[in-house]
Amino acid sequence: MAGSSESHTGWTFITNHARVLAAIADNPNVRIRDIAARCRLTERAVSRIIADLEVGGYLSHTREGRTNTYRIEPGKVLRHPAEAGLPLASLLSLLVQDESERTAGQPVTHGA
Repeated sequence: MAGSSESHTGWTFITNHARVLAAIADNPNVRIRDIAARCRLTERAVSRIIADLEVGGYLSHTREGRTNTYRIEPGKVLRHPAEAGLPLASLLSLLVQDESERTAGQPVTHGA
């Protein structure tokens, strides 16, 4: 999920909550500063989103020295009635690139 320097206006397909979760799924020890840069959000917005996700039971964290280690609850179902029964893991599997694809710099392609 490479970033772009262009700004964006208007609607998008993916929510900021999903973007933050994808960043954490990529690296459970990621810093809020790095999530903010990747998702093009403020650190304060990322902190609020993380708090929302923790209150909702989708995410928890433990403090290890100065580092947070996040734990995603992959079996928790998505909130919207249209996705009733769909686990968080299904969404994240679409948003998080396989490590081999990311490091190779190849775009993710799916067969038709």
